Amino acid sequence: MEIPVMTDGKRRKGIAVAAAVLSGVLTLAACGGDDDNNDEGSQGHGKSAAQVDEAAAAKASDAKIKITPKNGATNAGLNRDAKVTVSGGKLTSVVMTAPATGATVEGTISPDGTSWEPTAQLDRSTQYKIVAEAKDDEGRKATENSSFTTVSPAHSFIGNFTPEDGSTVGVGMPVSINFDKPVTNKKDVQSHITVTSSSGQQVVGHWFSQTRLDFRPQEYWKPNSTVTMKLNLDGVEASNGVTGVQDKSVTFRIGHSQVSTVDVKNKTMTVVRDGKTAKTIKISAGSAENPTYNGQMVISEKFKETRMNGATVGFTDDDGKGEYDIKDVPHAMRLSTSGTFIHGNYWGSDAIFGGANTSHGCVGLNDVKGGGDPNQDGAWFYKNSQIGDVVVVTGSPDKTIQPDNGLNGWNMSWDEWVGGSATGA
Repeated sequence: MEIPVMTDGKRRKGIAVAAAVLSGVLTLAACGGDDDNNDEGSQGHGKSAAQVDEAAAAKASDAKIKITPKNGATNAGLNRDAKVTVSGGKLTSVVMTAPATGATVEGTISPDGTSWEPTAQLDRSTQYKIVAEAKDDEGRKATENSSFTTVSPAHSFIGNFTPEDGSTVGVGMPVSINFDKPVTNKKDVQSHITVTSSSGQQVVGHWFSQTRLDFRPQEYWKPNSTVTMKLNLDGVEASNGVTGVQDKSVTFRIGHSQVSTVDVKNKTMTVVRDGKTAKTIKISAGSAENPTYNGQMVISEKFKETRMNGATVGFTDDDGKGEYDIKDVPHAMRLSTSGTFIHGNYWGSDAIFGGANTSHGCVGLNDVKGGGDPNQDGAWFYKNSQIGDVVVVTGSPDKTIQPDNGLNGWNMSWDEWVGGSATGA
């Protein structure tokens, strides 16, 4: 087809005609049929987009479900982060699973049906999936789901503590927490730990290091009181990128008061229970070459029988301190981390008890091999002592034990103790 050459006036007229023709073609193409076929058109069988939206809205539930953590979240906490809530309706079902194992996490819907939370602590480095369903007042259903991953061990910290929940301990037992990662935000961490006593005693925390925090009152705990520790560390930042995962309460009871005083010079120990002398025992403390520490020491462990190898604490024949390895030491109770014990001694003659200080720094009590004789002093003291009882050593030529060597913070003045608190008194 040839296109004729036109003058300017004819060109404009030709273009206008062509445009009109093209417009008509486009209009016909857009109609998609005559009026008789409108109910079969492409817009929902003749319905407009607005009509379709209105119909969908009429069927939609008023129940709006919200799941936290949001879908795809990482580093979620183990206690309070997972939660489902609903507005405009009530929850009918919430299922939480760990897809890797197929385990289901138990949880509880609130009495009013508007929220759900797991009833157990989650595991670290674990992916969880939540599928929640709800209905509004007209019975219309709504569904929502979320998948998230909890914080990894590399990005979280926990505190290992003593004493244990439900235990009964002596009046000298501090609350001692050892964190598995260094804490630089000490004030924030300490402020989320509370220790209270039914006796009403003021309790203050003291940082021995970036990983150890102990709590105690100014004086020994009151006998027969109850102490409660609350760890509210879930989500608390210990250092950059490292958060806590613990949310728990621990309660223990203070039993009777027992403080035993070792007189190294006179080689005796006086056991005082609830203010009255219960027994005076002949002892053998550390020799002049290996004296026993002075100071207040707390019994932190009890062993009916244990092995004591001098090489583990630096005693060898090479250094002249004398090597020893006794595989069956009876009635041993730990007084320090560095290896100080008060224990039964069956290998020494009866004459050394009350007569000579011969040990490598421990306090020895007369006993028999196997510890089977209840009439021996070692057996009596073991039976009548509890974790947390205090043993005070006096009259030794050695220095006072360091407060962080065992559970021995009582060797600090109250001002020194409070000075190590990140939150003050």
